[in-house]
Amino acid sequence: MRYRVRHITEYTYGAPVSLCYNMAHLLPRDTRNQRCIHQKVQINPPPVYQKEGEDYFGNQTFYFSIQEAHKKLVIDVSTDFEIVPLNILEEQKYHAMTCGQLRSLLDVPTTPELRMAKEYLLDSPQISNSAELKDYADSTFSDDKSVFQAALAFTHKIFTEFTFDPNTTTVATPLEQVLEQRSGVCQDFAHLAIGCLRSVGIPARYMSGYLETLPPPGQEKLVGADASHAWFSIFIPDLGWIEFDPTNDIVPNEQHIVTAWGRDYSDVTPLQGVIFEGGGSQQLDVSVDVKRL
Repeated sequence: MRYRVRHITEYTYGAPVSLCYNMAHLLPRDTRNQRCIHQKVQINPPPVYQKEGEDYFGNQTFYFSIQEAHKKLVIDVSTDFEIVPLNILEEQKYHAMTCGQLRSLLDVPTTPELRMAKEYLLDSPQISNSAELKDYADSTFSDDKSVFQAALAFTHKIFTEFTFDPNTTTVATPLEQVLEQRSGVCQDFAHLAIGCLRSVGIPARYMSGYLETLPPPGQEKLVGADASHAWFSIFIPDLGWIEFDPTNDIVPNEQHIVTAWGRDYSDVTPLQGVIFEGGGSQQLDVSVDVKRL
């Protein structure tokens, strides 16, 4: 399947910004089943400096600086790419590693892959291991259970026990509060799952990207109605990193488009930087359109 993703970010400032420096994670990366074909970045006002790069996690980045006064910043990114479906549910039947076996391998890692995976057991800026998170996940990830089946069951557990509500959390809401109130958005559910998994000794990382949404039968799809999305993945030897989406209770496949991955959201923020002046206030508008070609 071929897709085109168009992501438009608009900042409107209360007063002119005289100078800004920015780094963006807005270019979908190549994965084992996703290949970028063409990409185009348009920035207004035009930057005096712009350079593409790669971060520690292998995600595509681009840096830019604007040195003329502006009250509005527009970043328009369009990417064409191809996704080949994976048969994850079939693959996992032949790799029934248990949670206990995985934890034992991680205790004494003998391969580069295991040693790198251990990094995703550590605390990160927005996710810390805790007794509360461990208690919530412990029974699901007992030693005798298959890692894959346990992750699948835990994805379903979050889906059924939590309510999607964008009005109950912010980007800074602690996981313990999300766990207590049983509500949040996709970022909260991904962070919660990762915190729980790390607390029971299963390596987990944050996945950032897009999810194609389809309109009801007989209705036209609205341009810009798709959204940025977040989910998580876990490491299973021989299978690699396997993705799970607790917001929708599915194993991601061809409708999930990966932009970047890291320890948590702070590693893959779509846009971050520094502005000078700007009046102390700003308005952010984001439009995302995922189109099948």
